Amino acid sequence: MSYILAMFRIPYIGFVLGRAGVLGHISRLAPLPFWQKGFFSLIDFMIAGRNSRRNAGETLCIALQKLGPVFIKFGQALSTRADLLGPDIARGLVLLQDSLPAFSSQLARETIEKETGKKLEEIFAFFDEHPVAAASVAQVHKAQLIDGRNVAVKILRPNIRKRMATDIALFSALAKIMEFLAPKLKRLRLVIAVEQFKQLSELELDMRMEAAAGGKLRDNLRTDEGIKIPWIENSLTSKNILVSEWISGLRIDDVNGLIAAGHKIEDITNKAATSFFNQVFRDGYFHADMHPGNIFVSSDGMLVPIDFGIMGSLKPEDKFFLGSLLISLLERDYDNVAKLHFDAGMVPETVSLALFSQSLRALVDPIMDKPIGEIELSEALGQILQISARFDIFVQPQFNLLQKTMVMAEGVARSLNPKANMWHLAKPLASEWVQAQTGLTFRFRRILTDLERVFTALPDIIEKYDGSKMKKEIEKNKVKTFIFISNLGWFVTGILISIAFFVF
Repeated sequence: MSYILAMFRIPYIGFVLGRAGVLGHISRLAPLPFWQKGFFSLIDFMIAGRNSRRNAGETLCIALQKLGPVFIKFGQALSTRADLLGPDIARGLVLLQDSLPAFSSQLARETIEKETGKKLEEIFAFFDEHPVAAASVAQVHKAQLIDGRNVAVKILRPNIRKRMATDIALFSALAKIMEFLAPKLKRLRLVIAVEQFKQLSELELDMRMEAAAGGKLRDNLRTDEGIKIPWIENSLTSKNILVSEWISGLRIDDVNGLIAAGHKIEDITNKAATSFFNQVFRDGYFHADMHPGNIFVSSDGMLVPIDFGIMGSLKPEDKFFLGSLLISLLERDYDNVAKLHFDAGMVPETVSLALFSQSLRALVDPIMDKPIGEIELSEALGQILQISARFDIFVQPQFNLLQKTMVMAEGVARSLNPKANMWHLAKPLASEWVQAQTGLTFRFRRILTDLERVFTALPDIIEKYDGSKMKKEIEKNKVKTFIFISNLGWFVTGILISIAFFVF
């Protein structure tokens, strides 16, 4: 039913996108089939408005804001897809403002009282009826608990779940239709991208999940210097509301204010670069909505990120790939960049490694030739995506959030200090980390971890062995079974350790 209702909105959506001139910009993109380009060009010619010739990213932002909150969130997610929209549009979408008119204070009050089962006055000594921020998913009010602590109260928008489900059903249907009509677009993994957006949206629509994300990030960074994660009042947090520490400080992009307050911009830049690296590579769990409005600097110089609705995670193999890629790009070793893509299975074996490397050099070198403060690594990665169609590179959805975060992080670093480059600041950390992942100690630790998994699974494997006498023996005498497993484990361990020392 949701698919059918969603499809009725297509004419209106097409009109809004066409009127803004978005379809005209899309018609000039390489990945689309010829007939789709022609169709979009025709619509653009017929209905595009006067302002349609402005910057492509700007016109798309205007159109998405008109279409509503879910389209705003989806537009922000699409900012990672330079291969699909082109670098100019993708870069413009990063700046898409997630801001909507606030809903009434009465609705806010009703939601809090319904979720907590208490009157507002029983919880708060003070509650500001005027929100300090109103976004597409929720709005935030400042309040003070009865015990005197100042808090931020985040309240989900009424009916946002229903609207989100309807619009995502539309995105899913359109992605499937596009891949069916133009099979070559399967390389872009549009359906997977929509599914990823759906999963992230479902997490963002549950304040308990955001509370859990903030708690995990707080645990990860507890011992790190220069960064602080706000505490969360879990006793007052539910599916629709989140109560957390109120942060007083300056936005990280308020350079004049930071200097006037006595903060050293260089120190803040270094803290930001180090924290970003630690989150991505050390922990594999990072804040994925790092625009300037979500990062504050406290009076004692601590970085304080807020809003944990969108978090990213990476597997160990993805972290290693990205760490190696970062170093290779900074060293302009395009042969290794190409090899990394081949080793990761992203490029077909039929593609020439030398030609791929040469194409990378042609597109990325002009970016790396800029003054050090102007180098944008996210732009370099965008250029790699731009040649993905030529070499049949399969898009990796797990990197989408990280690319968006990199664009935001670079923007924050550049607003702080135009002469600094966060990637060069992080390069020593990256080099040390990659070397640690390839060392003997690390590999031996992985062998022991794998052995532990084998020993854990071994009793179940033995138990499931059909008709074996061993199973009967296990039932009769558990002591003998334990001795058998132990001896087998030590025997396997001895062999693997010998192999490890021989190989390394």
